[in-house]
Amino acid sequence: MKVPFHDIAQRYAEEREEILACIDRVLAQGHVFLSEEVDAFEASVCAYTGAAHCVTLNSGTDALMLGLWALGVGRGDEVITSPVSFIASAGAIAHVGAKPVFADVREDQNIDPADVERRITPRTKAIMPVHWSGRIADMDAIHAVARKHGLAVIEDAAQAMGGRYRGRHGGTLADCGAVSSHPHKILAAFGDGGFLLTQNAEFARKVRLYRNHGREARDNAVMFGVNSRMDSLQAEVLKFRLSRLDSVIEQRRRNVAIYRARIKPGPVFIPPELPEVFHPYMMFLVQADDRDRLHAYLAERGVQTRIYYGTPLHLHEASAKLGYKKGDFPVAERQCERVLALPHAQHLMAEQIEYAADQVNRFYGG
Repeated sequence: MKVPFHDIAQRYAEEREEILACIDRVLAQGHVFLSEEVDAFEASVCAYTGAAHCVTLNSGTDALMLGLWALGVGRGDEVITSPVSFIASAGAIAHVGAKPVFADVREDQNIDPADVERRITPRTKAIMPVHWSGRIADMDAIHAVARKHGLAVIEDAAQAMGGRYRGRHGGTLADCGAVSSHPHKILAAFGDGGFLLTQNAEFARKVRLYRNHGREARDNAVMFGVNSRMDSLQAEVLKFRLSRLDSVIEQRRRNVAIYRARIKPGPVFIPPELPEVFHPYMMFLVQADDRDRLHAYLAERGVQTRIYYGTPLHLHEASAKLGYKKGDFPVAERQCERVLALPHAQHLMAEQIEYAADQVNRFYGG
């Protein structure tokens, strides 16, 4: 049996008629950038998430960078974040001139607020929790640390579309939050894309200017900005897919529930669900003994898995100048040696998930 990991082709096959209609509507009107389609998508995101403002951009990475910039983070500042993430989390901090400072994680791979507090210095300007795999970090504890030390909070909610914490949507739980709509994300465009969520009207105004070369009007630039606009076609596709997001999440959670019921406990650790967190499962990550051999074993039996990621951010070559070394964040390092993403996309059938779970058990002699 084949159990594929990515679902781009399958999603298009399921949605082809609606997607082609989106393309036809946009191209027939000749729209390209900053059109009514973009406005409509931003409004639909606000309605879905409860954010007061949504500013579409050309990537989740830009959403992080522009969010940090709007918060006033810059040269000489430090931002505390997780070493368990994609490189863009640390890169966004570096690109605004600040220094990424890492704090270790808990068993669920999200940042440990107690270790965050230990890393605070007089130069610390903000905390950036990463909602890894879509699971929202412990925002109550993070905000308690931030309030105590007078720090801003920006959420790396790249993977958290559809995720909630005590009923509130990821990305709306801090000064601002950055979401990705990369083709592999749960709310997926056909190319790069992302958006910034905030309740702060001034943040939104600044980022809207900055994303469009700093232009207030066609022939009036009030600042030197960048080109970070989401195109109209991506916005129209994303608006359609947002209307189906709850169904997609429901199916992914159904598949994860099968894994939870079927995989035998012991060599595979599945982080438990917490009552205050609604997990959309952008990824389904487990921590497995003998991970690399399991990864190869499953591939031989038609089950595609991925390692997200095998190297914590502080051990990348790009981080060398930050002065970290192996052993500085033992929990994160151990998890990166064991983490494995199992296929769970919404188009997969129950029998495919059962097969994949059974192969995991058989690897360990079950």
